[in-house]
Amino acid sequence: MKEITMQPISIPGSSPFKSPGTPGVAGSGFSEILSRSIAEVNGSNQEADLLVKGLAAGEHANIHETMIAMEKSGISFRMMTRVQQKVIDAYREIMRMQL
Repeated sequence: MKEITMQPISIPGSSPFKSPGTPGVAGSGFSEILSRSIAEVNGSNQEADLLVKGLAAGEHANIHETMIAMEKSGISFRMMTRVQQKVIDAYREIMRMQL
């Protein structure tokens, strides 16, 4: 069975030593980063789903691996929903600003 690994999401062109005004990598906008992050969360969810189905069908008996994959999937999904809520809150705050 394929081992599941979680990789931290790195923002292209970001560096702790780079000033905020310097341009990043061309073509790496917010929507691209967001789509990639959503795809990663979806992939971990599908991986956990496959492991659960395999465990239920008796294809493997590794309940630990299945539970770890389910927890990783749940954590990444909760993180994604919190980020979504923060983005919505930031948008609402911007809309309340007066020119």
